[in-house]
Amino acid sequence: MNFADLGLSDELLQAVETAGYSEPTPIQAQAIPPVLMMKDLIGIAQTGTGKTASFVLPMIDILAHGRRRALMPRSLILEPTRELAAQVAENFEKYGKNHDLKMALLIGGVQMGDQLKALSAGVDVLIATPGRLMDLFERGKIMLTGCELLVIDEADRMLDMGFIPDIETICSKLPTNRQTLLFSATMPPVIKKLADRFLSNPKYIEVARPASTNTNIVQHKVAVQTRKKREVLRHLLRNDNVSTAIIFANRKTTVRELAKSLKSHGFAAGEIHGDMDQPARLAELQRFKDGTVNILVASDVAARGLDVKGVSHVFNFDTPWHPDDYVHRIGRTGRGGASGRAFTFVSPEDAEAIENVEKLTGGKIPVYEMPAAEAAEAPKAAVREDKPRREKRERAPVREERPAPREERQASREERPAVREERAPRRESRGDEQRRERRADGNRSRRRDEEPADDGWNGPIPEFLSVSALA
Repeated sequence: MNFADLGLSDELLQAVETAGYSEPTPIQAQAIPPVLMMKDLIGIAQTGTGKTASFVLPMIDILAHGRRRALMPRSLILEPTRELAAQVAENFEKYGKNHDLKMALLIGGVQMGDQLKALSAGVDVLIATPGRLMDLFERGKIMLTGCELLVIDEADRMLDMGFIPDIETICSKLPTNRQTLLFSATMPPVIKKLADRFLSNPKYIEVARPASTNTNIVQHKVAVQTRKKREVLRHLLRNDNVSTAIIFANRKTTVRELAKSLKSHGFAAGEIHGDMDQPARLAELQRFKDGTVNILVASDVAARGLDVKGVSHVFNFDTPWHPDDYVHRIGRTGRGGASGRAFTFVSPEDAEAIENVEKLTGGKIPVYEMPAAEAAEAPKAAVREDKPRREKRERAPVREERPAPREERQASREERPAVREERAPRRESRGDEQRRERRADGNRSRRRDEEPADDGWNGPIPEFLSVSALA
């Protein structure tokens, strides 16, 4: 089967051929015909199977005929992350170059002015994240009453990010008579309930078992202590024929620190995480796609929708907390029929997380055994590190005194009084000196009390003093 058999227009077939595609993937072959027939659709497919093109291609032909109106998009595509929205926008630009269609990207992290300007001119396709769309809708800057087609992409990721209430609100503002397409890698009960509520008699397509992994990807788990992860990662990057790699971590701080560490060891590494503003994230992604950097350290914000050709390896520096994220992470490699390798670092505290991943994927992940030469180097390094410590302890002065014989100890006790008698008189302390002065002062005061009072004259008394003037 080729794309011409799916009922697409000649202009669209020419754009697909120019993009280098000739045969549709299973999800494209099964989804495109019912979408062109204006039916609601539920598509369950793992990441990397060409799911985006399965709704972008028929949408272009459906929207080829119609008139744009200001502030009233004709179709709406909801994406959980900015990266996914940008990825879908690139697909529309690539496949819709032979059609007169206007597209607008409505995402957070960028100024709202240009987005409002595009909406005012009228758009055929609006690609949005739920948060920014709800913000503009509450401000009265957009109307959804003219939306004829709704696509909810990565619905299970929407659930993880807490967007389901926003999606329910958005769906309630859309026309009742519309076409709705829902795509997801898994179908948890909440998503099924959402589909039952807002889709009308949908066609159900499942091209792979939910949460199954690509058979073109060779998977390994590496048992490693947390403090040794960086060392093992650097070794694999140097020795496993890595051409382009994405390294996933659970925390944004880990992403920053790991990217900095890799750069300090001479690797061409970039980073992408939620704390970066949108222009910086797009610029970093472009550097990775252009080959300026061949290693991208990312948080799960980039796990969905990154379509970069030639990614040879995926490294899970941290075992993902959510089992579904494992499927989407390793799906960045092995795309388009190519082979890929995925390594997951498992520390002792990750035992439960890796068990949940293996339970979801339905099989044990093989343990990667380090080659004998590599395994032998680690103990040697440990010995070299421990040796200086032992030498230091040996060089430390140790005072060894053997106890004197009993007769000598007895003699020393008998000689001690004589030694004390020969010692010099003890030096009088300051306190003794003060007490001695106080005693002397007390003696002087007692003597003054016993002596007669002083009349002030010490010489002989003159005789005329005894003569009275009254005589």
